[in-house]
Amino acid sequence: MAEQTSDTPATTSLWVERTGTRRYTGRSSRGAEVLIGSEGVEGVFTPGELLKIALAACSGMSSDFPLSRRLGDNYDATIRVSGAADRENEVYPQLDEVLELDLSELDAAAQERLVALVERSIDKVCTVGRTLKTGTKVTLTIESDA
Repeated sequence: MAEQTSDTPATTSLWVERTGTRRYTGRSSRGAEVLIGSEGVEGVFTPGELLKIALAACSGMSSDFPLSRRLGDNYDATIRVSGAADRENEVYPQLDEVLELDLSELDAAAQERLVALVERSIDKVCTVGRTLKTGTKVTLTIESDA
């Protein structure tokens, strides 16, 4: 039931369980849950929305250290991510992120240096973004009780 992925520690398992027609609950062995379903269902994320949120969260976490070092631990940040699906091919051909920050306390040169540092940090350590940019092999095994 629980599937181990190569990018999670050996102690963390991830899986989804079907809870209804086109409705699932994603779970981790650490106790986290996320509701997943079709676009027309209230209170759930679609798989594509989760992909986008994973990208934005990864960028945020990858930029957290350099930003907190320069702006302080209590800086505010919002990362918006968008991208329309190509339904003919069932892919997202482009995802666009916007990192919203208040850099008004820095002069123009310091802003430019910080933006460059944040971009490098995200490019270097955001596993989700790096995976999406380079692609990855996905395998599926189907197991039956029969």
